[in-house]
Amino acid sequence: MAEAIEVAGLTKRFGGRRGSDGALAVDDLSFTVSPGRIVGFLGPNGAGKTTTLRALLGLLQPTAGTATIEGRAFDQLPSPGEAVGAVLDGGMFHPGRSGRNHLRTLARAAGVPESRADEMLELVQLTADGGRRAKGYSLGMRQRLGLAAALLGNPRVLVLDEPANGLDPQGIRWLRDLLRALANQGRAVLVSSHVLAEVAQTADEVVVIHRGRSVLQAPLGELMARHAGGTRVAGPDTGRLAELLRADGAEVRAEPDGSIVVTGHTGERIGGLVAEHRVHIAELSPIAQSLEDVFFELTGGEGGPG
Repeated sequence: MAEAIEVAGLTKRFGGRRGSDGALAVDDLSFTVSPGRIVGFLGPNGAGKTTTLRALLGLLQPTAGTATIEGRAFDQLPSPGEAVGAVLDGGMFHPGRSGRNHLRTLARAAGVPESRADEMLELVQLTADGGRRAKGYSLGMRQRLGLAAALLGNPRVLVLDEPANGLDPQGIRWLRDLLRALANQGRAVLVSSHVLAEVAQTADEVVVIHRGRSVLQAPLGELMARHAGGTRVAGPDTGRLAELLRADGAEVRAEPDGSIVVTGHTGERIGGLVAEHRVHIAELSPIAQSLEDVFFELTGGEGGPG
């Protein structure tokens, strides 16, 4: 069975002329998104995220490789609106149309019952504003309208570029709950976002790219465990413990307050050495890292996660 989304060896160059290969935006990029999973798509500004999403949605032609939805290129999907819904650049709309008429127009074009327009307005909590012209919508309301448009065809796959942009804290929580509910229904969700704290609360997996190339794809829990910040140990005998730990193969860093930070050993292993050698300590605690910390570690702190 095909993955909901599969990007395989995707490469895209821009501006190539005779005697020149052009600028490389995406370089041999590969990752997958399975049904029922929310995957955060992360990378610094200019990493190639938008180019990848546009290739996936048939808006540009790759130089090499493939980007498919349910095993097909976008232009080969028999019913695109039922297969995939997308929000890029906040969604497109006619400023003179009301939100409701915007959705009704899209529904007619997609062969979807116009009644879906009101259903989606209710889903994204825009029913009371459905009769207003879209040009008067706030950025957050436009994001909700774009999401309503993406969901008109009841798609099995969602591709969202910065869907939390412009939402207030309540709106971000609403979006998180909605995406989780959609994933629980078996839909695949690929979401590009610079709000890393929100990705950490929403995503099942993350794909990190840098300079157009894949850095990793991993379940979020596994990624955070792999890049744990080590263990902090404090107490009167930390100097002696540091010697024991280094002899045992751990990496130890002394802190200005007299504590030490240990990497390469689990808390259990450190505790075993403490007990074996009767070292007097006052604190042994894991150091948590945020997704932001891990992101900058993986990308060398270059740029921002936009």
